Amino acid sequence: MTVDKSKIPQATTKRLPLYYRFLQNFHKAGQTRISSQELSDAMNIDSATIRRDFSHFGALGKKGYGYDVEHLLQFFRQTLDQDEATNVALIGVGNLGTAFLNYNFQKNHNTKIVVAFDTHASAEGEEKSGIPVFHPDLLEEKIAEYGVELCILTVPSRTAQETATRLESTDIKGILNFTPVRLSVSPAIRVQTIDLSVELQTLIYLIRNHS
Repeated sequence: MTVDKSKIPQATTKRLPLYYRFLQNFHKAGQTRISSQELSDAMNIDSATIRRDFSHFGALGKKGYGYDVEHLLQFFRQTLDQDEATNVALIGVGNLGTAFLNYNFQKNHNTKIVVAFDTHASAEGEEKSGIPVFHPDLLEEKIAEYGVELCILTVPSRTAQETATRLESTDIKGILNFTPVRLSVSPAIRVQTIDLSVELQTLIYLIRNHS
């Protein structure tokens, strides 16, 4: 079955990496098949939601049998392009940026921060956590040199839009934005914003109103 990925709901898309991670855990534990209820219990996601998510991709399981773990794992690996390496640039090496450098997606072997940028870096560049860090003056040049597809933005709010505008002249395909600024960029670049203060306030609201 050919799947039009543009028609997959965004909420489903966000859950796909979670399914992949939990299926990896089941596979490592030696489990060969799994039911939507077992996945539901492990992930704390309603089983009907899981079945609905999976239905967007055709018949992934069999009634009365459940899902073959190896088959699902291969399917999601292919769907998420887990066999293709993705080079990531980090822009802004403050406290949050440094945490990203130290972590560097250790569980995702196909995703790696390969270069970083910070205003405090020397003109010649320096190394931090094994990653080369350059001054933003070299942004466009180094993004091309390192074959970067995605950028993580952890710069101060006042420079966020300016940085995003500069990125439009590169070949990057997406920005993971950790600033509260709503970035305006070309439609060719996908932007996902994670505003930690908004997420925290949402959690506080849920705790106080759904207890």
